[in-house]
Amino acid sequence: MTTANLLKPRPKEQPMDNGIEDQPRVELARAMSRALADSYMLSLKTQYCHWNVVGPLFYSLHQLTEAQYQDLFSAIDDLAERIRALGAVAPGSLQAFSKLSDIQEFIDRPSAEDMVRELAQDHETCARRMRLVVDAADAAGDVKTADILTERIGQHEENVWMLRAILTH
Repeated sequence: MTTANLLKPRPKEQPMDNGIEDQPRVELARAMSRALADSYMLSLKTQYCHWNVVGPLFYSLHQLTEAQYQDLFSAIDDLAERIRALGAVAPGSLQAFSKLSDIQEFIDRPSAEDMVRELAQDHETCARRMRLVVDAADAAGDVKTADILTERIGQHEENVWMLRAILTH
């Protein structure tokens, strides 16, 4: 087989016999795609804050958002790989993520306070969506998906706590 032929395969849905019924598995992959999209959009917003935050809390917010977007970047890979393990094709474009996500981009140039407030709300959005997927995963007997998302929920809640602590007067 030539190198050109080796590069021709395209990702596609894969049948699975992993103990999860087909319909719940397909629905879980779709729900995971929405959780992936939320995580990706939140990662982009977090990087925006990291790059553009100004003011007296610049250094601490710069450091905090760097740690958070690095964590999100790692989680995004885990979520996408789980979608593939469920037999589905993971979304991978900004257009797809924008359509699937409940998280909206920043409009204009927000203040540091607005950045922090929105990031906290967006982490809550991710946690809420992931809780729904955990419930569906539990119902389908998909312990791995539930485990991945349960861990992520805890991280999102910790991030909310840290961000909200900054806003406390």
